Amino acid sequence: MQRNNCRQFKAIVIGVSTGGVSALTQLLGALPADFPIPILIVCHITPDSDDGLAKLLNTLCTIRVREADEQETITSDTVYLAPANYHLLVERGGILALSIDPPVNFARPSVDVLFESAAEVYGTELIGVILTGAGSDGSKGLLKIKNNGGVAVVQDPTDAEMNSMPGSALRLLNADHVVRLKEISGLLVRLAGDKP
Repeated sequence: MQRNNCRQFKAIVIGVSTGGVSALTQLLGALPADFPIPILIVCHITPDSDDGLAKLLNTLCTIRVREADEQETITSDTVYLAPANYHLLVERGGILALSIDPPVNFARPSVDVLFESAAEVYGTELIGVILTGAGSDGSKGLLKIKNNGGVAVVQDPTDAEMNSMPGSALRLLNADHVVRLKEISGLLVRLAGDKP
């Protein structure tokens, strides 16, 4: 297990597309209710979706899962999902913002938009995770996280329901961790346990 110089992380960002419901159920379902780092997620969903995914995950997981709200202050022990048809961004001071700017990588919400904004705010104190999905959304954002000193985690493409997103990320950068889906929650728990 690679240690990360005992740094303390302030946020985790996750990007996922095709196969996302199953992947998130497995990953989040294995995290404890008191997991200390807030998690922000972009899952590609149809523009007319309601908050059903957040509600479903909240019933299946012990950790609290909800949709993100505009100008909400990020708190620990909570998972925030980008609402349908809105980009999710992080602003200075750990404040969430929603945007209806044009799609990025054919997606709104876009993984890259979340990852790049979070990298600017959290720098070395950020973990980025790319899971199963089609296309390349999230690759450039994960590269920015890595270049800003954060930790890059990618689901092993051979383990993904759709390997395009993780494969694209691995072609663009050297991830710190390439692991199977069932191992990611344990990895995050171990990283969260590192103390400065």
